[in-house]
Amino acid sequence: MIKQAQDMDVFKLSHSLTVEIYKLTGKFPPEEKFGLSSQMRRSTYSIPMNIVEGAARLGAKEYRKFIGIARGSASEITYQLLLSKDLGYITGDDYASFKERYDRVSKMLTGLIKTLKR
Repeated sequence: MIKQAQDMDVFKLSHSLTVEIYKLTGKFPPEEKFGLSSQMRRSTYSIPMNIVEGAARLGAKEYRKFIGIARGSASEITYQLLLSKDLGYITGDDYASFKERYDRVSKMLTGLIKTLKR
């Protein structure tokens, strides 16, 4: 089942965003290493990790729980991106681009939750 999760579009998109967030936060000020930068990294990798872990669970109810956690992390990272923009760590264009893609991830996760409720 894990292989199937890694083949899902939502997994692929969230994984690529995780890689991009690591690169982006690597440019943050040194004092953010254990602050915002670290929190953003945890939030973003939580998404594909929960997709994979949920898919490895025994039933749809457990899977939904992990997808819900992933969706929460997608919401969390969108606020962290806004904060990063307002602090001047990222550009408005970067913010808009990342927010659009995380909104897409969130919608995909919502669709997956609906599918798992059937």
